[in-house]
Amino acid sequence: MNNTISIELSWAERMAKSEMYRRKDSLQYQKSSKGQWDYTTGLLLLGLEKLWEKTKNEEYYQYIKKTIDSYVNKDGTINSYKVDEYNIDQINCGRVLFNLYETTKEEKYKKAIFILMSQLETHPRTKENGFWHKKIYPYQMWLDGIYMGHPFYAQFSKTFDKPENFDDIAHQILLITEKTKDKKTGLLYHAWDETKKMYWANPQTGQSPNFWSRAIGWYGMGILDMLDFFPEDHPKIKEILNIFKDMIDAVLKYMDKKTGLWYQVTDHGD
Repeated sequence: MNNTISIELSWAERMAKSEMYRRKDSLQYQKSSKGQWDYTTGLLLLGLEKLWEKTKNEEYYQYIKKTIDSYVNKDGTINSYKVDEYNIDQINCGRVLFNLYETTKEEKYKKAIFILMSQLETHPRTKENGFWHKKIYPYQMWLDGIYMGHPFYAQFSKTFDKPENFDDIAHQILLITEKTKDKKTGLLYHAWDETKKMYWANPQTGQSPNFWSRAIGWYGMGILDMLDFFPEDHPKIKEILNIFKDMIDAVLKYMDKKTGLWYQVTDHGD
């Protein structure tokens, strides 16, 4: 790859080309490397997918396909991924499979999509039917999980005509909002432990002790990405939109006035 980047390119393309040059094939699955099927791989590939859709530059598409093909086998199984780990972070990377299946019609991508969906179908849940964040974090819901799992869940449900799933998707958003939202500030705590026994859990509410801007960001983006596939006439759509608006209104109060940015611990900028 040519390591000269034109200043005439958009900032998005300049960043993408820089990452592609810096990472080369390190995202691909190789037994001797650290390449893993995880949310960070998915995040970069999703960005490249958006750029490919915008620019029609095949370089981005081929980078995505080459990376994903290193993981997905002919039978749809995914290298380095195990359903029974029940880690909702692992679902995010599957979002790029939809476009690959649509453009190539290769059955392995569809099979991989259904394997990932089988995780959500059997994923352990809290007593109130919320997805655990991971099997190793039992009875815990994290804000991050809305981004990691639910845009995929929604896209699968629309693509393969499973409208009954949208009630469950809505439930996940409403439940974690109820369990993590602080009535005083309107901000959402990073996580909630149903058992209230984790060392970090508030013994009365089960909430974690801090607001974490990164997690709030995942949560907000998860809702937005999910809405691309959510039925506009669903009975919970207005409630979800109001939840998103309330979150934005709360977060704006904590923006650093000098920089227009946020501190990682949202309400502790000083």
